[in-house]
Amino acid sequence: MEEHSRKIPLGEENSIEYQVMMEEQDYELYRQRMVNEQLRERGIRNPRVLEAMSRIPRHLFVPFEYRAHAYSDGPLPIGHGQTISQPYIVALMTQMLRLKGSERVLEIGTGSGYQAAVLAYLAKEVHTVERLDYLAERAARVLDNIGFQNVFIHQGDGTLGWPPEAPYDRILVTAAAPIAPQTLLDQLEDGGRMIIPVGSRGGQHLEAWERQGPDFVHESVLPVAFVPLIGRHGWEEDWT
Repeated sequence: MEEHSRKIPLGEENSIEYQVMMEEQDYELYRQRMVNEQLRERGIRNPRVLEAMSRIPRHLFVPFEYRAHAYSDGPLPIGHGQTISQPYIVALMTQMLRLKGSERVLEIGTGSGYQAAVLAYLAKEVHTVERLDYLAERAARVLDNIGFQNVFIHQGDGTLGWPPEAPYDRILVTAAAPIAPQTLLDQLEDGGRMIIPVGSRGGQHLEAWERQGPDFVHESVLPVAFVPLIGRHGWEEDWT
């Protein structure tokens, strides 16, 4: 592949345009390192998931004061007691959905909007529900600025799902529930999958659920730690 370089006129290295260009180059290097060291080395093998994680600018979903750590190996605060999940967890949960590209996905817990962006890159359509209006509005701005047009953000109680667009081929829950809500399972298409962290305040396990006609089967995958899923079929506001 032919390489192209841009010559910088004398003095332009102090311009805002140049600084932004160099900053984006740095973020791209950090992003590729994240994919190689945090994802591939830990068993993320789905090429489409790796491509999505290598292309989506995670730093744009992180509050400005934490952008230097956007590609670090861990969660980061995004305000209101919420976090953007560790890159590995985002990749793992996405890989567990087994997306092919034609699916309609429901995400519970929009948060920063980063997980929704990864899903939108890999699926046909994403509906995502956020309880907090501030986070929903901020995520909508970032997703719109990046250019995603197949993500639809709804504000409300995520434990109720989003019945107007049901059923869904896949459901991804990005907060911890005491049990897998039946309201969400009922919105799964036959043959659909739901990935959800389930457990107590002290810790949870990531579970994979599948619908087989009127029945559901599930397996526990690994221990995790998520913020609580607040709502009618989740935890109360005080997370007790």
